[in-house]
Amino acid sequence: MQSESHQYRPGSGSRGEPLSERAFDTVPRLFWHAVRVRGDAVMMRQKDFGVWRAYGWREVGEIVADVAAGLAALGLRPGEVVSVLSNTQREWVWTDLGAQSAGAVVSGIYPTDAPAQVEYLCADSGTAFLFVENEEQLDKYLEVRARLPRVRKVVVYDMEGLAALDDPAILAFDALLAQGRALRAAQPGLVEERLGAAGPDDVAVLVYTSGTTGRPKGAMLSHRNILRSCLTLRDFLPAAPLGERMCFLPLCHVAERIFGEYHAILLGAVMNFAESPDTVFDNLREIQPDVFMAVPRVWEKLYSSVVIALREATPLQRRAYALALRAGQARAACIEAGRALPARTRAAAWLADALVLGNVRCMMGLDRTRMAVTGAAPISPDLIRWFMALGIVVHELWGMTEITGAATCNPPGRMRPGSIGVALPHTEVRVSEEGELLVRGPQVFLGYLNLPEKTAETIVDGWLRTGDVGRVDEQGYFYITDRMKDLIITAGGKNVTPSEWENQLKFSPYVTDAVVIGDRRPFLTCLVMIDHDNVERWAQEHGVQFSDYRSLCRSAEVVGLIAQEVARVNGQFARVEQIKAFRLIETRLSAEDEELTPTMKLKRKLVNQKYGEMIESMYEAKVA
Repeated sequence: MQSESHQYRPGSGSRGEPLSERAFDTVPRLFWHAVRVRGDAVMMRQKDFGVWRAYGWREVGEIVADVAAGLAALGLRPGEVVSVLSNTQREWVWTDLGAQSAGAVVSGIYPTDAPAQVEYLCADSGTAFLFVENEEQLDKYLEVRARLPRVRKVVVYDMEGLAALDDPAILAFDALLAQGRALRAAQPGLVEERLGAAGPDDVAVLVYTSGTTGRPKGAMLSHRNILRSCLTLRDFLPAAPLGERMCFLPLCHVAERIFGEYHAILLGAVMNFAESPDTVFDNLREIQPDVFMAVPRVWEKLYSSVVIALREATPLQRRAYALALRAGQARAACIEAGRALPARTRAAAWLADALVLGNVRCMMGLDRTRMAVTGAAPISPDLIRWFMALGIVVHELWGMTEITGAATCNPPGRMRPGSIGVALPHTEVRVSEEGELLVRGPQVFLGYLNLPEKTAETIVDGWLRTGDVGRVDEQGYFYITDRMKDLIITAGGKNVTPSEWENQLKFSPYVTDAVVIGDRRPFLTCLVMIDHDNVERWAQEHGVQFSDYRSLCRSAEVVGLIAQEVARVNGQFARVEQIKAFRLIETRLSAEDEELTPTMKLKRKLVNQKYGEMIESMYEAKVA
């Protein structure tokens, strides 16, 4: 059965009608204005029992109103905090919009967080109402419940396995909606009255930083911050087709919250929710989105999938791919240089698209993608160029939670792989005397919750200290060299920025992440996390014996494979910047592990501490 995602395409209904900026000054007012303008056009889709279920703007409006009224019936007061502990799904968005419509501040909790982290985030934010996805997430709350007296009610989306639960503080989501409908019937103007509870400069959401250097900090983002960020992206990025988007990154992260939810509401794009984190790439092929935003880890996985598929292709297919990619690279080189495409290059690229590259894009799920965006972490310039050769221009933007998303972006038609682009409209970016990037503009956050001193350290004279080291060229393109705290000064006094070397190694299909070590050391070393699926497949193809992940990492053949990748990257750097030794992390890490942030980045400081003995062994071996 063909999915509804493929049956409904942009252009029908009233979805594409522009919104009047004068009609909204807060996030909920933006949503309700969109509901009035777009009516029954499709707003979002999610699968129920394997079949896509579409929701129109007006239908979502009814659900959101029920959530808002339901919270009011439970005693929610304007300005109180509602937290959501769930994977990205329709209920997350309904809760977000409903709670804000009731005057609440909404905070997200990563579904991979442990009970102790749930306790900290609920306590720090002063959460009054907690929404959880299912029994698994509810159990996390129940484990720390005694230490969270301010949480008055917990609402559960999926009650499977909880039918026998009899707890007055725990409520099914459907029951909340029923209470909301009853209160709306008794007080028809309730939601409209609640919309006046928050103004443009009030806190709309709390987004907790991923905590790579300590406990997460709650960044307070105002309605004005959010709307300015969305409007700026709308005006700066190419006029993308309104159609399909795929929502799969955590909604508690600023990237998906701004681009996947609020920006989609502003433009009228259709949100398609992935079934689960494990089905992202299958859903991507099914949806074939018009607009696709992902973090570098996802783009690296897509590249790896093609590299692995080529190994199973016939010699003729590999030859055809090589020729087609060469034609695509010629086209990409012209685009990067800002030159017009010669007729011969244009014709060769068209033929390559028709015969080969279009099939490659389709295999990944990107054949219909007309706007692609990456952010949240550095990405290899070679990876950007590879996608450009395939005919997919990936716009790299740079920002952070404290900037409500983005401050710079590579401009359409003027891409410079390796740079983070130019400053966005209404945004000032400059380089301090110490080399730190500073940002000033309406997207800069209000500050950190409960941390006035940390806020004062971060915002100085109106300028946000980003902690990123960078430079700017004569054309106004900015380049990130590293994080201030990650700069390495070797024992010989050489300043080294490890992220550039790490990003080049992560371009390998066999490497997921890497951490370069060498501060106050005589030379550089590296800890490497392998790509389990690709390395395991390689080992099977080459007859390598292994029993588990640890034995795979200890295999001499696998160590040799990674050594080849390290040597390849070393060849691109000066001798003093080359890695002299490396070790493989022998534990298969996931977002539940303390070494990784919820956005799957290795925590450099913690990795250095936890693997101290392994690090020392590299230096001892070299000295010996």
